[in-house]
Amino acid sequence: MPKPIIARILAGAALAAIATSSAFAADDTGEAAFRATYKELVETNTAVSSGSCTLAAQRMGAHLKAAGFADSQITYFATPEHPRDGGLVAVLPGTAPGTKPILLIAHLDVVEAKRADWTRDPFTLVEEGGYYWARGSFDDKAMASVWVDTMARLKAGNVKLRRTVKLALTCGEETSGAFNGAEWLAKNKRELIDAEFALNEGGGGRTDGKGVTQGGKIVVMSVQVGEKASQDYRVEARNVGGHSSIPIRDNAIYELSDALLHLRDFDFPAELNDTTRAFFARRATAFPGETGKAMQTVATAAPGSDAFKQAVAVLDQDRGFHSTLRTTCVATMLDGGHATNALPQRAGAIVNCRIFPGHSFEEVRSKLAQVFADPRLTVTTAEPDQPMGKAPPFTPEVIRPMEVLTEKYFPGVPLVPTMSTGATDGIYLEAAGIPTYGVPGIWANPDFNGIHGLNEHLEVASLLKGRAFLYDLVQAYAK
Repeated sequence: MPKPIIARILAGAALAAIATSSAFAADDTGEAAFRATYKELVETNTAVSSGSCTLAAQRMGAHLKAAGFADSQITYFATPEHPRDGGLVAVLPGTAPGTKPILLIAHLDVVEAKRADWTRDPFTLVEEGGYYWARGSFDDKAMASVWVDTMARLKAGNVKLRRTVKLALTCGEETSGAFNGAEWLAKNKRELIDAEFALNEGGGGRTDGKGVTQGGKIVVMSVQVGEKASQDYRVEARNVGGHSSIPIRDNAIYELSDALLHLRDFDFPAELNDTTRAFFARRATAFPGETGKAMQTVATAAPGSDAFKQAVAVLDQDRGFHSTLRTTCVATMLDGGHATNALPQRAGAIVNCRIFPGHSFEEVRSKLAQVFADPRLTVTTAEPDQPMGKAPPFTPEVIRPMEVLTEKYFPGVPLVPTMSTGATDGIYLEAAGIPTYGVPGIWANPDFNGIHGLNEHLEVASLLKGRAFLYDLVQAYAK
């Protein structure tokens, strides 16, 4: 087990208090105010093409000021080049100055959404059928509004906290190449967000296929402990070309096509880290038959052994498990040729890789060149959009409070560590030396509730219970 990074987070009495205190009541007088905050944030358009994270940050800052935060405790930030991509950092001081803070982080920006494609206006929050419907209703304005509400409740209630709590609301998470507030803070205002660890999106629960209010049940809660890094590579073939009336085999498009077929048939080796090993071990009991046995074997067998290889072959039939077990690379874009009546002088492709922690961008580039196996091709690394991730330690002092609260709020539901195969802003914090964990509490259905797609939605019960869970979690770490 990795050495603990936290000297003291919870005394035994604090853990006992978590286990015995009652859940936040649904009729609490703060619920109406929270719903209003959530609605205002969701209905503030923050899509990169037409919205403003700066406006959203200002509106959330107004809620914090109304709760009693001083101007000196709220920092708004933006750059002249990106005036609509701003954010804020709020600081709620603790009573023990020698104890490092915790950081709550959420992104304000959302994926683009076209009204013509949606059943409802994507930027009007609608409550229907036990769900909230709107772009950002889940990703990530649910968490952002919960964090704002948590900070406001702690401040307005004059809750005495030993540990300082910070909140960062940022922009740019959803758009590759856009100004990213988390990255900017980590590079330019590291002291403003300095923390022992951060709580972020990336965790959460999954139902058995239906919402809880529709008779479904929550089958698992997860805490994200680490994530892959996303990196693009360009593979390119060049040729002198010529007239299309006299074709030859030496053709840039053919060379590129052959190379990409090699990539299609290639798998990076399967590997595990502490997070993914614990994931397969803890989830094995939820999968009957061959799959469950394979998960248990992968978690316990020696990597490279025949038993390990056989188990991997079983798990690779599931695309999610396949990705969890290794670095993956896939062709995502193509270009080539310069005229319909000419042999191509150039053909290229973008290969997007999701890199397992512990491997460098150059290591993967070199491996791709080996896979393509054609010295006529060039393989170059695109300008890195993200730093190389560093998985945070699987630390009991961080994980145990989540386990206690999961049992309290969701009795009998296991808490499972996961490694994200996508990407979050946590990767910038981790690169800056701030371990970052995706928290449980809010749940989704297995189809991910339209996140990044059409008709995004979040179960109302998930938002409200998640609010209560996360409020208790922050207090558990900070008191």
